[in-house]
Amino acid sequence: MVQVMEAWFLADPDALSTYYKQGFLRNSLPRRKNIEMIDKKAVFESLSHASKDTQKGTYHKTRHGFDLLELIDPGLVQAASSHAADLFAVLLKKATP
Repeated sequence: MVQVMEAWFLADPDALSTYYKQGFLRNSLPRRKNIEMIDKKAVFESLSHASKDTQKGTYHKTRHGFDLLELIDPGLVQAASSHAADLFAVLLKKATP
């Protein structure tokens, strides 16, 4: 199970690059296929380091998190997290009459 929602962001580095633009250090993000296995501390440290030199500044949960949730590709998140895929399936089932 994913430790923090920010791990979902790591499934879509293109969205992170688009959001933070110039100065974003994409190569400093963890490259695990299964984002559920990335330690909480490592998630926050990598997001902070990758975003520190951007115009938006260092990653901040309430200033950046909601915007990033809108940008990330749900398909990439589901592919990188079996628990996210299960959650999406339940939500879709509940939303469908």
